[in-house]
Amino acid sequence: MLEKGVISASQLAAAKIEQQKTGDSIFKVLPRLGFIMQDQMVEFITRNTDIPRIELEYLVLDPKVVKLIPEELARKHLVMPVLKIGNTLTCAMVDVFNIYVQDDLASRTGLTIDPAIATENEIKRSIDQFYVLKGDMDGILKSAEVTQPKGSPDAEEINISRSSDIGEAAPVVAFVNSMISKAVNEEASDIHVEPEENSLSIRFRIDGVLHLQSSPPKQYQASIISRIKIIARLDISETRKPQDGRIQMRLEDRRIDIRVSSMPTVYGENIVLRLLDTSNIRLGLEQIGFQEPLLGRFRGLLERPNGILLVTGPTGSGKTTTLYSAISTINDPKLSIVTIEDPVEYRLPGVRQTQVNTKVDLTFANGLRAILRQDPDVIMVGEIRDAETAQIAIQAALTGHLVLATLHTNNAAGAVTRLLDIGVEPFLLSSSILGVLAQRLVRLKCKECSGNGCASCMMTGYKGRTSIFELMIFDEKIRSMILRKASADEIHHTALEAGMQSLRDNGLEKVSQGLTTQEEVFQTTQDE
Repeated sequence: MLEKGVISASQLAAAKIEQQKTGDSIFKVLPRLGFIMQDQMVEFITRNTDIPRIELEYLVLDPKVVKLIPEELARKHLVMPVLKIGNTLTCAMVDVFNIYVQDDLASRTGLTIDPAIATENEIKRSIDQFYVLKGDMDGILKSAEVTQPKGSPDAEEINISRSSDIGEAAPVVAFVNSMISKAVNEEASDIHVEPEENSLSIRFRIDGVLHLQSSPPKQYQASIISRIKIIARLDISETRKPQDGRIQMRLEDRRIDIRVSSMPTVYGENIVLRLLDTSNIRLGLEQIGFQEPLLGRFRGLLERPNGILLVTGPTGSGKTTTLYSAISTINDPKLSIVTIEDPVEYRLPGVRQTQVNTKVDLTFANGLRAILRQDPDVIMVGEIRDAETAQIAIQAALTGHLVLATLHTNNAAGAVTRLLDIGVEPFLLSSSILGVLAQRLVRLKCKECSGNGCASCMMTGYKGRTSIFELMIFDEKIRSMILRKASADEIHHTALEAGMQSLRDNGLEKVSQGLTTQEEVFQTTQDE
């Protein structure tokens, strides 16, 4: 720092005298004396070493990780545990070069300490937020109310007194962290934070069904929503229009991507968090529910050198996971596999993945055009939404590429009429399409209680989900029906007569195997 002119020789001398008096680290003393700002010092160290910078304000911390270091030790050394992977604990600290501190932490935790740097103010604020109140989300805000001084303003008024304080009160930060950690541990796919007239509702979507959670008092609504918006890097001052953001967090060795959506309502902003556990994805056709002979037929389509293969179903039916599993099945160094997605939900080794970005006019159609200039063998299109994308995808299939794509239709036959309706020429579709896979997700019977209900499945009788399928393979008879623009019902009945198994029949087969229940299959396939 002296060599690069960040501090002067006289400032360093004064800091060393102060250091001898107080025994504090030079990195605490320099900012305290006003010779350098905390942010400047942290930035300098990060730029000139391989020590990473941790911005604690935007992190979601696992309460179990925080508890690994006692509060008195955290305050003594000004450290904050942020991440545990295996036997390594990453800690944000001020004095990242102090080996004695790291040794002390290692001996107390039994873990290897990996230092990261943060400012003194950030660490002190985090310690106050995460250690002051302990407990799960059910008790955090209740304990805050009990300890709140009599006659003080309510929590919402405290937090909005200054814009910089919104969502930063200790109970609010602890509650939001605990809420997200609980949702991840219960394998929820979504968290709904829903303002009502006189309450704030919290619901987790688990195995496709929403479950009401313990809800905080209405007075915490603004602060909780603001905290979520802060860690998702949304504009907390903008409450009149929808916003989209993202949170990335780690719980031990699990990486969690969270997509955050805010929507104004008459009672305040509605927030939905979509949780994507990238370490928990089950890739592999058998793992997601394929069984013989359907498995062999689907693999046969994937082995074709060119043509288009569609996966259809409503939102949340597992279409993207099926495409990822299909790509994992055929992934080979001999093949060039490229995707265009919105968003890229999971990273696939050896696959070139591109995310749609409308801000720079990178749409599905434009991205697909660019991909065709990249010499691909296999192309995955996250979703066919319009005629332009459909036309390019079909042209790609006709010119020697295997194209995998999703489409929103209720059954396999509906995909044909949907593409014809948006303007695809019948002769192009007839000559390019290999097959259509329709699918739904059904809940699995809980293995702990055989479906009777227990603590493991929250008394629902179900735990986890699997897919049921309907695979329509296009033969000459169906291709001729496309050319004469036959209805979806006609195509569907013709495919059934040729041996296609319907969604409901595939589901009932899994009922007979004891995997799910007849009620679940009937409920999921009621549109049949």
